[in-house]
Amino acid sequence: MRVLKRPSWALALALVGLGGLAWWRRRSIPVPDIGPPAVTITRPATPAAPPPEAELPAPTPAWVASVDRACPDSHPVKANDDSGIFHVPGGLSYARTIPERCYDCAESAVADGYRAAKR
Repeated sequence: MRVLKRPSWALALALVGLGGLAWWRRRSIPVPDIGPPAVTITRPATPAAPPPEAELPAPTPAWVASVDRACPDSHPVKANDDSGIFHVPGGLSYARTIPERCYDCAESAVADGYRAAKR
């Protein structure tokens, strides 16, 4: 009840608090002047002439047929047509899988409709 006996102190504190809040809101924050943005104009690079047709390497096929129940080193992913599953090197059944197609990567086998082995 002391606050009610001396309302002048409470009023003074409230006004000081509101004044400080108003000052805080209207204070100015200095913004550094960085000047206009730097603009760099570059010319697009001229495209290099494509090499003659004789110098282009032959594209490697996505899959090759297995040779002697094995895949070549360039196409290590083994795929089986009967099951629709492919096996990658290091997989559980990779060593015992007899491939019908050999792919260069797993993405190529997926693109042809095969699914990855679960283990």
